[in-house]
Amino acid sequence: MFGSPLRRVATCESTQLLLGPGDPEGAVVVADFQTAGRGRLGRTWTAPPGTAVLCSVLLRPPAGGRIAQLSLVAGLATAQTVEAALGRPAQLKWPNDVLVDGLKVAGVLAEARDGIVVVGVGLNVNQTAAELPGDARIAAASLRSLDGSERDREALLADLLVRLESAYGSWLADRLGALHGEIASRDALAGRAVSVGGRSGRALGIDRDGRLVLDSGPVESGEVTLVS
Repeated sequence: MFGSPLRRVATCESTQLLLGPGDPEGAVVVADFQTAGRGRLGRTWTAPPGTAVLCSVLLRPPAGGRIAQLSLVAGLATAQTVEAALGRPAQLKWPNDVLVDGLKVAGVLAEARDGIVVVGVGLNVNQTAAELPGDARIAAASLRSLDGSERDREALLADLLVRLESAYGSWLADRLGALHGEIASRDALAGRAVSVGGRSGRALGIDRDGRLVLDSGPVESGEVTLVS
């Protein structure tokens, strides 16, 4: 069961660093504040103390699995959590961002090391518009900035862990097969002109291997920039 055990800390460098090979699958660490929250490609994730859901979950996927797919798995669970809270659609920006109305409300980071995978989620919850980063590559939002309501972060965390455990179970059984429709229906890049990994083209969708498909062929990984 995800969240068994669940460890809470007031402050840490990053929850990603507080889980290791000695922890069981499903172990969770939650922080009120991270001094060096981490995103993809060495980026930082910042949020004032007590305003966001900042957590990491330890997974032990079988050898040979496409670990990169776990960013989409966790992204889907996060998007579903956002939708349930807001009552509005959320989108997935391949490979690991969750958007509402084009604004980033959450990010996912899946890191493989020492035979485990640690999946971190940062979900903006109660930040005011003034507390959101103004220099983010993708304009940021929080649930509060979108609808004016403050929320119980513990309830959101509980919902997120239930959805993540369910999505991970589906992935173990059939990789992205059972989840593909849910992921594809939230694809924020479909039909957009993008540049990724030195290639440009129109995004056609996300395939069942978790790759971004361009009209020039599939992309395994890379940084996506919208061209138009």
